[in-house]
Parts: sequence; structure tokens; C-alpha cells
Amino acid sequence: MEIVIQDLLAGEYRKPIRVVAFNTAERCSEDVSEHIAREIQRRGNLQLNDVPSYLREFVDRYPPQDLQQFSLRLV
Repeated sequence: MEIVIQDLLAGEYRKPIRVVAFNTAERCSEDVSEHIAREIQRRGNLQLNDVPSYLREFVDRYPPQDLQQFSLRLV
């Protein structure tokens, strides 16, 4: 999946709808869109960069799960 994420961030694909992973050995597939979208957002957050505009709609479909902000007690 790393290559797909890198390709998306490099602009190889514009306005993606869904990312599906195929396992030909087991003859199955899985929609990994949510995982990919959250990873793109996470990398943007770590680098203090906005998600590229051509990926914004895709990423916005899957809001982050852990937006809970904890308060710190001052001593």
C-alpha cells in the first residue's frame, strides 16, 4: 500500500474514489480507502502540510477517529 500512497501524494491519480486491495492467492479483495485516506491525512499532519487539493475530497470522506484532545493540568 505504500506505493499507492506515494503515487497518490505525487499526483499520479487525480480525484480518487476508492482504493481496493486484491489478494489473488486467496481470491479476495478489500476496500482499503479509509486506511489510505487516514494515512494521507496523518502524513500531512506530521509534516504540517495540507492534503493536496486533488485528494481533499477523498480524505474528507473518512474523518480521523482520534480527534479527541486531552487537557493538561498545570501544576
